[in-house]
Amino acid sequence: MGILNVTPDSFSDGGQFADSRAAICHAREMITAGADIIDVGGESTRPGSDELSEAEEAARVLPVITALADEGQVVSVDTRHASVAKAALAAGAAIINDVSGFRVPAMVEVVAESEVGCVVMHMLGEPKSMQANPEYNDVVAEVSSYLLAQAEVLGQAGVDKQRIAIDPGPGFGKTREHNLALLRATAKMAALGYPLVAAYSRKAFIGAITGVQDAAQRLAGSVAVALWAAAQGARILRVHDVRPTVEALRVLEALGADPYGTA
Repeated sequence: MGILNVTPDSFSDGGQFADSRAAICHAREMITAGADIIDVGGESTRPGSDELSEAEEAARVLPVITALADEGQVVSVDTRHASVAKAALAAGAAIINDVSGFRVPAMVEVVAESEVGCVVMHMLGEPKSMQANPEYNDVVAEVSSYLLAQAEVLGQAGVDKQRIAIDPGPGFGKTREHNLALLRATAKMAALGYPLVAAYSRKAFIGAITGVQDAAQRLAGSVAVALWAAAQGARILRVHDVRPTVEALRVLEALGADPYGTA
């Protein structure tokens, strides 16, 4: 899953692809590099960010989604707003990636009334304040419980289990140690019964470990985390740097290793 932020203020690539033409060109580059899904987001949910109007978010993402879907690409919309999700589906999106984990009934209705896939993500609180002082008694148990509960909400609304993936939401109300605990528990979370998304690319905890402050320069750490997650059973790797990640996976395969967790 290649990340495409059509925003002026995302944490690592804000402003690079705010123009629709630049965004579409970058999406095509990621597809050529091996991306199976392009995840288009129009609202930055970085720590401390303010909520964007739904009209502005839709204006950013819809031209890009329409263009890519018309080319036959699999597009995911990264949104927490039901009106944006509904418009994105009408434009051809095939997946709703909801960072708020389908807490809002209107978002549940949108996916239940369609046949698309959905990603349930865990976020502690809201983007504006989620990193203020995140606390858990047992982050793996609490995040897992939340994801299963929200998947059950979707199931009760009529969403087939095969359409649901889960994402522990690294960086969304988690400290460095919380993120590491979730990453170490990848195999355990991959066994919960839903495809697991690993969305650790360029996160701040990688910078804290490696000493790389510039998010755009956290390539080596991000690829290392992606390989670990894949080997531990993650089924969707949500990354900024598609080509290096795909190349690393291919090398493991050529060496006889199974990068997808069966070895």
